[in-house]
Amino acid sequence: MSKGFGKVAVLFGGDSAEREVSLMSGRAVLAALQGAGVDAHAFDPAERDLHILKEEGFDRVFIALHGRGGEDGTVQGALELMGIPYTGSGVMASALAMDKWRTKLVWLASGLPTPRYAILDAHTDWDAVAAELGLPIFVKPVHEGSSMGATKVTAPGQLKAAWELAARYDSLVIAEEFIAGEELTAPFLEDRALPLVRIVAPEGNYDYQHKYFTDDTRYDCPSGLAADVEATLQALVMKSARVLGCRGWGRADLILTAEGRPYLLEMNTAPGMTGHSLVPMSARVAGLSFEALCLKILEGARLG
Repeated sequence: MSKGFGKVAVLFGGDSAEREVSLMSGRAVLAALQGAGVDAHAFDPAERDLHILKEEGFDRVFIALHGRGGEDGTVQGALELMGIPYTGSGVMASALAMDKWRTKLVWLASGLPTPRYAILDAHTDWDAVAAELGLPIFVKPVHEGSSMGATKVTAPGQLKAAWELAARYDSLVIAEEFIAGEELTAPFLEDRALPLVRIVAPEGNYDYQHKYFTDDTRYDCPSGLAADVEATLQALVMKSARVLGCRGWGRADLILTAEGRPYLLEMNTAPGMTGHSLVPMSARVAGLSFEALCLKILEGARLG
């Protein structure tokens, strides 16, 4: 099977705020593909122009870029124009899922549960936002991932500083109400939902450092949820992906309250593939090794 892929480029690195994570993901994917006999090559768009992919005869691309310029439809559009099949979601779904605000708008219009929110700017009435959403509040850039620029606000007086931090990353900043409950992530592969992962972070603080660089966070997979509850959440995640137009693979993050009510937080169309990453962890429980997962994702590469 591996020899049927032709010449493969693994895109990783890039120049987004998530470059460091992308380098870790891409190196892991590259090693797995090469170990499986795939003619795979590293390609960093921050160092080489994308048109070289066409000139050098690449047959398909595994996108291991995270954040803007790689996960937002930009690279996907360029690959469409060059006629090179690529992994993951297409242009529209990639752009939409990268935008936390517009993702919420689509989910809400589709009747899917997601926390209440407010868009922040320099003229925001901070006290009014705190009164409307309650405390704590999560403030984050609309177009960043990996918790970049995100802050958990516990007092109204912290809101402006949290907005200022997020605004360094993005001109569009969102405040989201805090939903107490179990933090879960739900990967999918093509039309199949993979096992849920329960995330137990120190003091509930699942930030950038705890996601990628410490071993303090506990991940439970299997999640320990009742089978019917897990199946219901998996169905919700698959619907949330479909209404956004996602394809190939991805991962939705959600909260499950003590009363059993789920809330969708965000959709990741090019999730991490590092040693701390959750999609490989879930795939292992489903019987897929890291190498098999990478091959399966690559197999799904397409255009349009």
